[in-house]
Amino acid sequence: MTELIRNPKKMTKAINELQTVITKKRHIEESNISKLPYLHAIIKEIFKLHPVVPLLLPHKVEGDIEINSYLVPKNTPTLVNMWAIGRDYNLWSTPYSFEPKRFLGSKIDIRGQEFELIPFGSGIRICVGLPLAYQMVHLVVATLIEKFNWEVEGGIKLEEMNMDEKFELSL
Repeated sequence: MTELIRNPKKMTKAINELQTVITKKRHIEESNISKLPYLHAIIKEIFKLHPVVPLLLPHKVEGDIEINSYLVPKNTPTLVNMWAIGRDYNLWSTPYSFEPKRFLGSKIDIRGQEFELIPFGSGIRICVGLPLAYQMVHLVVATLIEKFNWEVEGGIKLEEMNMDEKFELSL
């Protein structure tokens, strides 16, 4: 939510999209999610900039493999650094900026097929909770955007909001 609060025009765009889809019932439903492309773009951008698990779970290499002229021997523990991938200038033109529009019309998906964005892993070890998490995160973020007026209190300027990340787990 902080990224949207820091970017009022993007928050307004998200609110407008929600208001167009949610007209009569005044609450978001699972059936509405597919009609919210900007919300999908926001979620993808948040997963890119702030992955829930910055280093995906470790795995071991099943057999000797060469990657870019480096030999990775069998049984070598490996990690995928999602935090670094989300900030890679070779993949993203403005990797440190909150730009949901980069995902509008994009085929990049969070379901493990495009390796630029794999917050739930990929292949046979993909997170089994992905379908539930995917629906829940969209419903929760949409509800938070739609039901509350978000603003900064205490005279803090938007550009001065602390966005430092720490290596910890919040429950």
